[in-house]
Amino acid sequence: MAQLLQLDASPRRSRSHTRTLVGEFVARWSEGRPGDTVIRRDLGHEPPPHLTEEWIAAAFTPPGARTPQMRDTLAYSDQLVDELFASDVLVLGVPMYNFGVPAMLKAYIDQIVRVGRTFSFDPEAAAPYTPLTSGKRAFVIVGTGDAGYETGGPLASMNHVEPYLRTALGFIGIDEVEFVYTGNDEFGGERLQRSLERARDRVADLTLEREVVDLAG
Repeated sequence: MAQLLQLDASPRRSRSHTRTLVGEFVARWSEGRPGDTVIRRDLGHEPPPHLTEEWIAAAFTPPGARTPQMRDTLAYSDQLVDELFASDVLVLGVPMYNFGVPAMLKAYIDQIVRVGRTFSFDPEAAAPYTPLTSGKRAFVIVGTGDAGYETGGPLASMNHVEPYLRTALGFIGIDEVEFVYTGNDEFGGERLQRSLERARDRVADLTLEREVVDLAG
């Protein structure tokens, strides 16, 4: 059995295409693997707090030297990291805002990219950073107002969602990341519907892949 961590970053509810597609991904996953666990975290409606000076001081203090107040400051971050470590698969719903990720998702990433927890740092080593997360796969469903932000598309150079997430997740050891795009939200009509249909087809393919089945046991 495996655990799937569902992360929705859109503040929209029923109008969110990424929420809809992530929901369909999870439903297909659960139908094929009913013994698996799904953990849901709604970043769009319950955004993680941004980092503070107190958080940074606590995170960079050795665990044995932290005060009770420091441990309290890091408690939420520790919960998110523990949740991440316990999960085998991540499914993220990410609307593109001004060519990047929403602030809510950025705040989540800041909470889980933690020295001593999800990566180690040795200033004397030839490669000072070592990922501490392994054996996980991520699926990212991206919603955009226009179309063509995927690799090879006419707007690919303006896409800062995929490079950022590949870098941040890869830095902590999650380097198997698949992206699904749905676009044309601002245009609507048939263009939007065709884009959603292509994304649904891709979701169906991904949830049936042999690698996913093997990972889920």
